Amino acid sequence: MHDGHRERLKARFLRDGLESFEPHNVLELLLFYAVPRKDTNELAHLLIERFGSLAGALDAPYEELLKVEGVGQNAACLLKLITPLCRYYSADKSSRRYKATSTEAIGDYLLGRYVGFTEEIVSLLCVDNICRVTGFEVLGKGGVNAVGFSSRKVMEAVLRMRATSVILCHNHPGGLALPSDQDVKATIRIRDLLNTVGVRLLDHIILVEDDFISMADTESLRSIFLQSKPPSLLNKADNGTEGKGGKPANKQS
Repeated sequence: MHDGHRERLKARFLRDGLESFEPHNVLELLLFYAVPRKDTNELAHLLIERFGSLAGALDAPYEELLKVEGVGQNAACLLKLITPLCRYYSADKSSRRYKATSTEAIGDYLLGRYVGFTEEIVSLLCVDNICRVTGFEVLGKGGVNAVGFSSRKVMEAVLRMRATSVILCHNHPGGLALPSDQDVKATIRIRDLLNTVGVRLLDHIILVEDDFISMADTESLRSIFLQSKPPSLLNKADNGTEGKGGKPANKQS
């Protein structure tokens, strides 16, 4: 009976995609490939009940997934693979053609890179002298002022990716897309560090959910970046402290 159900669900997916699936159906289909001999429908319902949603199950810590009856190491590992795979796919698809030609384009690119992160992550987006992305690297976990990454790691990333300019980025999970005093101080520290090797800090992007703010496009903070920012990145209107699309960046998770 289960084999017949599995084949029908697979056929439905191949014919119609996931759009008509309920969240538990999506999870059930995924679990087919880690739980070969059990009814994954019941297990999918258990996971959603335990973690609140499909996204909650995918974001749950590995150790917590293992506490759910019926979830073994293979199933837990598969579930933890999904959101990093989405990030990797998005980055790989756009990496060969991407240029950092506007604040909006940079923010959209970075939002794709941060899909599924539930903790604060600091990263560098490196570009060359024609604004072509040369690399993206996660520097560490925790805030930009939490010593989650070292000056040496910043410099190694810049040299390895042959960057002439850099965009600093971090997220505020469950918070506001607004720079704190600590964010501003850390930005200045990193700017001064990069200046020692002739690399320009173009911007510091702060992300929350599907929104972002550019510190370089915020009037009160623009002076940090203006001296080193090339014309190609000055095409977003000055709207003060604003989020994506000119909306106030005041989302609360």
